[in-house]
Amino acid sequence: MLETHVFEGKNEEEVMERCLGTLMVTKDQLYMREETKEGSLFKAKKYKIEVISKDEIKEFIKSFMSTIANQMKIEINCEVREQEDIFHVTLVSNHNAILIGKDGRTLNALQIIMRQALQKQTGFPIKVDLDASHYKAHKNKNFEYEIKKIAKEVLASHVDVKLDPMNSYQRRLVHNVVSKYDHLTSFSTGEGVDRFVTIAYHED
Repeated sequence: MLETHVFEGKNEEEVMERCLGTLMVTKDQLYMREETKEGSLFKAKKYKIEVISKDEIKEFIKSFMSTIANQMKIEINCEVREQEDIFHVTLVSNHNAILIGKDGRTLNALQIIMRQALQKQTGFPIKVDLDASHYKAHKNKNFEYEIKKIAKEVLASHVDVKLDPMNSYQRRLVHNVVSKYDHLTSFSTGEGVDRFVTIAYHED
């Protein structure tokens, strides 16, 4: 069970010192949410933090995937690492076809379910990136390669290109790739499933 700890005080320094002293951890071992409550005529300003151990989050993810593996009747080895408050989960199994699903749909569904479970347990919008046998990593690499080809075509022709509609994650990848090119910019247009990215040329 994930346990959320709440600490309040006059300022950040006081609260963090009490938090770290009570839990006997370092700041980078905690996932936290901060809030400053403005004071009033009769109440002083307060600083509040809610924290969860990152190790507990990792163990919750592993336990969650163990339950999923039992339900799917397959063996799954789960590795979790945290970087910049994002929990990267790598699954290794001899049943990748079942685990990944057509076009990665099962994998994406598992990621959504895991995020929802963490949100329900903690109230925190914890970010999880789920991959199986580096499926998404390879897919992203191929996707970025295609975007680079298009970016170079726009540079050469000076003609803007509208890409097909894609999800928010793919749009972020496009923006990241395009940002590395001089004289190119990218922007999103449209709503919902019809939202797409345009790669545009500019002189400045």
